[in-house]
Amino acid sequence: MKYYIIAGEKSGDLHASNLMKEIKKKDSAAEFRCWGGDKMKEAGGDLVKHYRELAFMGFIEVLFNLKTILKNLAFCKSDVLSYRPDVVILVDYAGFNLKIAKFTKAQGIKTFYYISPKIWAWNQKRAFKIKAYVDKMFVILPFEERFYENYDYKVDFVGNPVMDAVKGFKPNPHFREKLESGNKKIIAVLPGSRKQEIEANLLKMVQLARFFPEHLFLVAAVTDFPLEFFKSEESPNIRIVYGETYDVLTAAHAAIVTSGTATLETAMFKVPQVVCYKANSVTYFIARSFIKINFISLVNLLADKEVVKELIQDDFNIDNLKLELKKVINNEEYRMFQLDEYNKIEAALSQHKASERAAELMVNYLN
Repeated sequence: MKYYIIAGEKSGDLHASNLMKEIKKKDSAAEFRCWGGDKMKEAGGDLVKHYRELAFMGFIEVLFNLKTILKNLAFCKSDVLSYRPDVVILVDYAGFNLKIAKFTKAQGIKTFYYISPKIWAWNQKRAFKIKAYVDKMFVILPFEERFYENYDYKVDFVGNPVMDAVKGFKPNPHFREKLESGNKKIIAVLPGSRKQEIEANLLKMVQLARFFPEHLFLVAAVTDFPLEFFKSEESPNIRIVYGETYDVLTAAHAAIVTSGTATLETAMFKVPQVVCYKANSVTYFIARSFIKINFISLVNLLADKEVVKELIQDDFNIDNLKLELKKVINNEEYRMFQLDEYNKIEAALSQHKASERAAELMVNYLN
């Protein structure tokens, strides 16, 4: 069968690539054409556009890049029609993919959605659009199944692909050795994978290093940007590590994490953390008017309570960061509280191998 898969960011590229590998096991004749990244290409996909050309986030950023986005949408629709796939599989990336879903439904092309957009956080009425345009939805968070029930829409909970990625990871046994870090405990710094996120959050995160000279701060850099982009603060106890985020987390004693998938990954590596996030002021003001949830980190959303501290917008400052990082480094009771809650979350998510389960269901539905 012919599969057209669209992912618009780094995590989507990872999870879509694992899905592709599993689909191949169920459908030996599978052919993939995709929008995504290097991992999807490595998994055998014919890559049409890289997510680097697509990753616009925030109301203002989208507005400024509207011409490019509309051009990409038009090209995508044309390319789908030319390829004539048996199914289009959309991976998260709501703003773009929901428009494609409407188009593919009108064209009579089978449409699946893997990793639901976070419509439960704001603009929940988009569930009606998903119900109208998407033939099958495969969700990765337990509460999403219940959310869609409110709209009389049956979805499949397949487990969480972060679990697949973490459990399948093999640490580099020489990682710590090559750092030449001595006995210093490591603080993982995960500033995000998008340009806007890194620009807004990284500087404050690494400025903490001067207050914790006995620790080594490892910035987990993504390969999409040059080294200079991450050199926002010079200090002997700051190192930048490219493309080795999971090795950084394996070695870490604590972490400072930009809100997103990385908060759950950090939890699954059992690293106590502080979550932070800062956005464009206008974007944040608009978002706050619509958001329907009490937390932004996946850890707290899954636990349905505050497990990790969230420092958002004005609360994201050096004084608060120092206070919270000291707590996750030194307060053993607080560290154990986080670790205990991580274990509960893991138990709730690990009932399936998400990529395998999603692939099995998709191929069965298509047959």
